[in-house]
Amino acid sequence: MKHYISGKYTSQGYYKSFQPTFINRQLLIDNMKVLNLLSQADRELGRLDMFSKYIPNIDLFISMHVLKEATQSSKIEGTQTNIDEALLDKEDIPLDKRQDWEEVQNYIKAMEWAINELKSLPFSLRLIKGTHSVLLRGVRGEKKQPGQFRKSQNWIGGATLNDAVFIPPVHTSIPDLMSDIEKFIHNEEFYIPELLKIGMIHYQFETIHPFLDGNGRVGRLLIPFYLVSKGILQRPILYLSDFFERNRNLYYNNLMIVREKSNLTQWFKFFLVGIIETSRNGISTFDSILQLQKFVENSIRSLGSRAANAKKVLDYLYNKPVINAEKASEVTKISMPSSYKLIADLEKLKILKEVTGGQRGRLYVFNDYLNLFK
Repeated sequence: MKHYISGKYTSQGYYKSFQPTFINRQLLIDNMKVLNLLSQADRELGRLDMFSKYIPNIDLFISMHVLKEATQSSKIEGTQTNIDEALLDKEDIPLDKRQDWEEVQNYIKAMEWAINELKSLPFSLRLIKGTHSVLLRGVRGEKKQPGQFRKSQNWIGGATLNDAVFIPPVHTSIPDLMSDIEKFIHNEEFYIPELLKIGMIHYQFETIHPFLDGNGRVGRLLIPFYLVSKGILQRPILYLSDFFERNRNLYYNNLMIVREKSNLTQWFKFFLVGIIETSRNGISTFDSILQLQKFVENSIRSLGSRAANAKKVLDYLYNKPVINAEKASEVTKISMPSSYKLIADLEKLKILKEVTGGQRGRLYVFNDYLNLFK
């Protein structure tokens, strides 16, 4: 990495934009700290992937990982919706918070759309543009060319170009720069470890900032997309937004260090530490889920003939840990009086907790499960 040059600033008249160099080239990794972290990251990611292969009904639990990722990634961009609010239906969200809520929901839709597309579509610019289109559909950024690379200059930080923290490359160079990323993704002539490759792709994407809005969220989504497309993960269960949010200043600083000093080493170390820590947290969460699942299933046996319907409610709750009597009736296909009785049983077992405090429109939360994602 000693000979890597990140790019240069070029004059655009009254401001200078950063023009990154192409990345579709061989990188020689000779830093032992990076190689040691890479070994650890590969190992921890492999352990995390084992859960997706051997946990029964893993898809029940993935939706909560996606929800957490959606709230944390959106939070980096200033959205205030938390995981509790993200679980609610639109009509239960106050009007002044609905735009934030809708952006989080779009993030989930974009993730689900792209993962489904990856079954038949390669990781490509088409996939990236499609993800962006879903992300901005019907929300604040819908007027900012969803699904299209920008046709004007943008900037990061500051109110105008004059006080911007960073100015990405001029828009006329975006097609070539993004095409270079696509070539890099699929280039098998040069060997670069996959985790360093996606770390490089994420850095380059954020530096190019190819869209007028949503670049940070799309850039973070590229990480699980890449890992799934390469078969490194069987399911999309690694999300770095929580790590980036908790280390927000380091995240931005390490991206800038590459641009200003061509220091890929520091960025790679930060990125790999994020994968190691996030993988370990994911392993711990899945382990806790299995223990909770075992405990809860033992608890509902005391319900006798109602245990089968309680199990149906629990399967719903693992996907979305908030429920009301109407939904419980729909899930179990039992009458409303029987649904109220079943919920009361689950309250007595301390599996559900009523959170509204009202007599009508009651909502019940599977708190022990929800807390695993906070």
